[in-house]
Amino acid sequence: MLETIKNWDESLFIYLNSFHDDFFDPIIFQLTHTWPWIPLYILLLILILKTHGRASWWVLISLALTILIADQFTSGFMKPFFERLRPCHDPKWEGIVHNFGRCGGQFGFASSHASNSFAIATFMMLSVGKKYPKIKWLLLWAFFFSYTRVYLGVHYPADIIVGGLVGILSAWLAYHAIHTVYLQYIVHEKDQDS
Repeated sequence: MLETIKNWDESLFIYLNSFHDDFFDPIIFQLTHTWPWIPLYILLLILILKTHGRASWWVLISLALTILIADQFTSGFMKPFFERLRPCHDPKWEGIVHNFGRCGGQFGFASSHASNSFAIATFMMLSVGKKYPKIKWLLLWAFFFSYTRVYLGVHYPADIIVGGLVGILSAWLAYHAIHTVYLQYIVHEKDQDS
């Protein structure tokens, strides 16, 4: 069963990776970095501040915890545990895989790019989604940001899917953990004032 899933994953990777263009390669490569998205991150920070006011620091702590969990679980635990070679490091794909730019570390399961981007998107929906319901478009950004890794030949689709799921779960856990602590803090503050 696992071998069948692996074969499907590799076939889908080869199919998706074949859609590349010399003009778009450097553009996609740049868009897989953090710096082009700084204006987006500033906008997200503004939305958090407008939604939560003085309590924003609790939300920012929760966001930092979300990214820490998502990134460390994929990079610090999953990649060294599963030791699945990135397609651009696997000798069997030499001459087949289109790899543009840096290949990255030796192992790729699961994708930190996917876990971090889906963590941010999920967290933002949880923290500001009631006030700004259109924030759901961030899921498209997370999908695109993750897909760049397949396009560049550094991740299989399964790396992206599992990384995305790790990110979603990380955001949910961190948001609800900090939210619970924050509620306890508010109750404690009210008891102190009474």
